[in-house]
Amino acid sequence: MALSADQEPAEVADEQFSAAISALTSAFGDPTRREIYLHVRASPGATASEVALAFGLHPNVARHHLDRLAAAGYLSVSLQRPPAGAGRPSKHYRALLSPGSYGALDLLARRDELVVSLLVAALDHLGPSEAEALAEQVGVSYGQALAERMSPGEGQRSLRAAMHVVADALTAHGFAARAEHHGTSTAVVSENCPFGPLAAEHPVICAVDKGMVRGLLSVLCTGIDTGDGGVQVLLKSRARGDDSCTATA
Repeated sequence: MALSADQEPAEVADEQFSAAISALTSAFGDPTRREIYLHVRASPGATASEVALAFGLHPNVARHHLDRLAAAGYLSVSLQRPPAGAGRPSKHYRALLSPGSYGALDLLARRDELVVSLLVAALDHLGPSEAEALAEQVGVSYGQALAERMSPGEGQRSLRAAMHVVADALTAHGFAARAEHHGTSTAVVSENCPFGPLAAEHPVICAVDKGMVRGLLSVLCTGIDTGDGGVQVLLKSRARGDDSCTATA
């Protein structure tokens, strides 16, 4: 992206950030497509036929999802002939980061490091309850700002649909998250913590995750109360002794 005469570097970084998030949510907006990506990431070299079998899809439907992910830069494609050398070569897919996403990922890492530094410093001056309240509020504010950049003026999603967008946004931040439906509730399960060992040392940092989910939902679900009197977000985290890192709404 070129820097125009009237743009500051920070403005360009924000535009790159917004573009990266928009591309991510566009590529993974379909829940089936997102699960297909996770399947390919766990099974490098998967073919459309293998994906179709795993998800009970017609091969043409599986190929459509795979090609959309490849076109967005999240999968690489290679042609390989059958072991016997006879027959047409088949496409094999492997997971990739989007080629244009590295700068945005670096920016996200710096922002997350800043949040962590703030919270760790606050722990030295606040009691546990006050520190957790601060951590959650930081997450709420960041989640709201993130949602506004992702889809300004489009906060009309159902709670279930919004939680899939939340999972994609958290994945872009390094959480490797996915949405799961359980009756009337929907949970976002995170397989990775970008805060690393700091979260284990200072579990209060996990409140940022809860705040981010609340903040994202408050913008993505216009008309739905995501405060204490409306939709409740319940957090579990491995750092606090739970068996998974899960935010349930």
